[in-house]
Amino acid sequence: MSPVVTAVSSNPEHSFSKPTRSRIRLLAGLGVEGDAHMGVTVKHRSRVAADPTQPNLRQVHLIHAELFDEVAEAGFVVEPGRMGENITTRGVDLLALGRGTVLELGEARVEITGLRNPCAQIDDFSPGLLEQMVFRDGAGAVVRRAGVMGVVLTGGVVTPGTPVGVRPTAGGHVPLERV
Repeated sequence: MSPVVTAVSSNPEHSFSKPTRSRIRLLAGLGVEGDAHMGVTVKHRSRVAADPTQPNLRQVHLIHAELFDEVAEAGFVVEPGRMGENITTRGVDLLALGRGTVLELGEARVEITGLRNPCAQIDDFSPGLLEQMVFRDGAGAVVRRAGVMGVVLTGGVVTPGTPVGVRPTAGGHVPLERV
């Protein structure tokens, strides 16, 4: 299966989940038009409190639908947008991408900046789900699975069914860290 967008979501209000939409518009250097996290500087409340002048490396939140399939096997029902992501994909392992990878979403281009850092709100949404999103592997390393964050390089409209192209960074693979 070729990588594809399966759902798009946005919310003008700061809330954990985002309603799905028929389309979203990505704006270069800003994020998702009308979304609470759109902007040049950080919009996430805890980051604003720490330093409101920080650049917004979290303009777009993406999750691969395969993660929902995996947590369903553990008894959790998670639908697109419910974990606050703007774009749900299928057919590309977002967590394996390197920092600086560019996703081509139709005409739009999103550069991956890092991993979403899962927070306790995930357990408020569905008790026990946080343990599925962040845990330690056999070597003791922290594994974060709640999606990736990115910045919009080129704007455009994204809808379910939009193909996803992957352009790795020219400098070689740089592992993702939380942003």
